[in-house]
Amino acid sequence: MEIQQRLEPLKINYSYGPYNVVKDEQQWIRLSEGCPWNHEFCYEPTEYKLFEIPEIERNKVGVMDMNLLCKPEALDIIKELGKKRVDGKVVQYEMLCGIDYRFLTPELAQALFDSRFGAFNKKCKWYRSIRIAWDEEFTEQEKIKDAIKTLETAGYTREEVMVFMICNWKIPYSTNLRKLDLCKIWGVKVADCYYDNQLGPTFIPLHWDLKQIYDFRRKARKHNQMIRFKIDPQPSINQHSNMIDISIKGEYQRNEEG
Repeated sequence: MEIQQRLEPLKINYSYGPYNVVKDEQQWIRLSEGCPWNHEFCYEPTEYKLFEIPEIERNKVGVMDMNLLCKPEALDIIKELGKKRVDGKVVQYEMLCGIDYRFLTPELAQALFDSRFGAFNKKCKWYRSIRIAWDEEFTEQEKIKDAIKTLETAGYTREEVMVFMICNWKIPYSTNLRKLDLCKIWGVKVADCYYDNQLGPTFIPLHWDLKQIYDFRRKARKHNQMIRFKIDPQPSINQHSNMIDISIKGEYQRNEEG
């Protein structure tokens, strides 16, 4: 499989093999690998592999699979996870890499909801949430819209749906702005994910420039605030102003921490 040139050599294997780590009150597992799309920005192999579900030892579990839903066994795996109990209590899950809308069915959506797939905040508190990866072009809008409706029918509210968008990549900044506009109409949140696992404020411009990176980061955060609160909780920060001065990184950091 041809893979892309990353910013620096890999220090460890990327998403390969089974994974089971328990630390404090959380557990992280990987039950499969392989994805059919062979995206240029991703190292996930195209060969499918399944791994046994390890002993579930914690009530809070992160599932690290890159694309669990593309496996024919996905429905059975998700239902089996939903049956797990630790100390007589149910287990809550997070699908860390989101779900592939191209494989989402009503049955899978219902199983995700019934098996308590959500997310954990920084204090390890679980909340109902599900992520869809919109890594493709704007032309996929109808499929994303249909996936959101499928999740809503299963029990997730619109506010509990979050759409992944890859940034600083070959999907243009202007296209992601159009996606963001649709997410406003749909009433769902946005997760802006930056190519090669980059995190602010130390972005390296590749396919976007720094002004575009910081501007989209701010717009996405403002968007999520307004979806959550139904008002603008920080009216002094104008998401509709011209792109921010990238030299004011201190302000960017303070806004991220606020």
